[in-house]
Amino acid sequence: MMEVKAMHRGARISAQKTRLVADQIRGLPIARAMNILNFSPKKAAVIVKKVVESAMANAEHNNGADIDELKISAIIIDKGTSLKRFTASAKGRGNQIEKQTCHISVTLSN
Repeated sequence: MMEVKAMHRGARISAQKTRLVADQIRGLPIARAMNILNFSPKKAAVIVKKVVESAMANAEHNNGADIDELKISAIIIDKGTSLKRFTASAKGRGNQIEKQTCHISVTLSN
């Protein structure tokens, strides 16, 4: 059994929002997963789709795999580092904003 991986580290979207999309395609064949990602209105769907396409390209180029037989065996979304920013607040104060990032890892198998 062949396994192929692709990763995107530091994606500028929160892990919580990305997991909503990842849960929809976990365990599905590639064709169905890509169909779901194509028609999803979420920003995370575009990012996850690129990672899945990268894993497909890795499988075809490095292992000579038949793309039609692949399925998403694992998709893991981990929290990345937060970008810390400040915004103006009332009475001359400042509030901290945390801009979340996440790491997306996709594993395909046949």
